[in-house]
Amino acid sequence: MTGLELVDVTLTVGDGSDVVTALDQVSLSVARGELVAVVGPSGSGKSSLLAVAGALTNPDSGTVRIDGHDPSSLSKGARARLRRERIGFVFQSGNLVPALTASDQLGLMARLRGRPRRHAEPDLLDEVGVSDKSGRRPHQLSGGERQRVGIARALVGDPAVLLVDEPTAALDRARSHDIVQLLARETRRAGLATVMVTHDREMLAHCDRVVTMIDGKLTD
Repeated sequence: MTGLELVDVTLTVGDGSDVVTALDQVSLSVARGELVAVVGPSGSGKSSLLAVAGALTNPDSGTVRIDGHDPSSLSKGARARLRRERIGFVFQSGNLVPALTASDQLGLMARLRGRPRRHAEPDLLDEVGVSDKSGRRPHQLSGGERQRVGIARALVGDPAVLLVDEPTAALDRARSHDIVQLLARETRRAGLATVMVTHDREMLAHCDRVVTMIDGKLTD
């Protein structure tokens, strides 16, 4: 089953003479249970791809389907619900709320997604290997632990799509492998359509497929 599909998607950014084609007729299909890595130089369009795939930006042309839904056909409120309920985001730095414990990070996401807190923890924290850190705040966690909590938070409420932005940028080699192996395992366990943007080619062995973005174009 396809969880994420982009068909001939084009996106331009900027105004007047400064218009740049960030995505140039990009097509990408990601099945549930598949981890796809997107590589390419800075400025090639990888962030724009995540923005469109995450229903944060509507393309100028082409079609996007997220768990079967076309966000461009939805009202602003419905698009926000789709993003909140069906898409999980994992950020480069974890992007955790500084004042909240690991457990409360997941509890907050459960409330935002309209799910009982019992669906959020401790099972997911245990699943990603940090159940013993449930009472700690971000500053009390290592970089790898923060990423694990961020992954658990993204999994709250069983999203269909997981979008991951440079998850190993601030980690050493061993922790980087651990995080990408975790992402691959959770992708298969939860049946996620996962797209991971990365500059770290050593992590690609853990992925099901690798695509390359150059100047807004996507190639296998």
